[in-house]
Amino acid sequence: MSMTGSRNIAGSVGASTLRLWQGTMGSRKEVEQTVLPVLYDRESDPACRLVRESLTALNLDVDVRPVPQGSVIHRMELDALGGKGVLPTLHFPDTGEVVEGVEAINRVLFSRYGHGKVPRLQRANRLNLFLSELASRARGSRGTRRVEARRPEQALTLYSFESSPYSRPVRELLCELEIPYRLINISKQQRADLGPAICRLHLGEYQPIPGSKRDRTLREKGRVQAPYLIDPNSGQEVWESERVLTYLKNHYVV
Repeated sequence: MSMTGSRNIAGSVGASTLRLWQGTMGSRKEVEQTVLPVLYDRESDPACRLVRESLTALNLDVDVRPVPQGSVIHRMELDALGGKGVLPTLHFPDTGEVVEGVEAINRVLFSRYGHGKVPRLQRANRLNLFLSELASRARGSRGTRRVEARRPEQALTLYSFESSPYSRPVRELLCELEIPYRLINISKQQRADLGPAICRLHLGEYQPIPGSKRDRTLREKGRVQAPYLIDPNSGQEVWESERVLTYLKNHYVV
């Protein structure tokens, strides 16, 4: 990894640390999702971060529509939903339901897919929002402002989990480029999952929980590592943070 890439990851580690590594562990329960909800999101927004942490905790996938400052396409889509246009907003296309704001979204997520009560560290109280703001400040302006980019015909797919220091720079760039993507949460679910892919905290051959998304990814792709980007527009599949960032810049930055 280059010196610039190493500094970027170090800053991302700092952001995850400031948020107490929320958005790492996820439920062992596999939720059947026929139609994915759509999340209107800004990567650097403190309230949006709390929702993304909840999605990781619940092991849920979503279609992300990034709405950076200066957004064009996704801001129009968000306004067309008929709500207040606030971030974050979660839209359920199968029912037409629109849920706005971190508190309302987290209540809906945990009542439908969890145990009903929003966990203490995902509640939109002053402390959590303050820590989330600190995490955003640690990343400067990354994932905030729109950058002129080519718009893909089809949404990309990103395998990630919220606290992943290697995935965060990729999500920041996707937000800046206003590129829609399907977020596949590969939450850590057991002790054997902990640590980066090259040195997990376990002995012997790595074995994900049978039937989990991590298990399917290992069987289909030969490894489980975040970030992992699939671009159906080019047919490319890219692993590792710096390589994914280089790919996105080469293919989509104008």
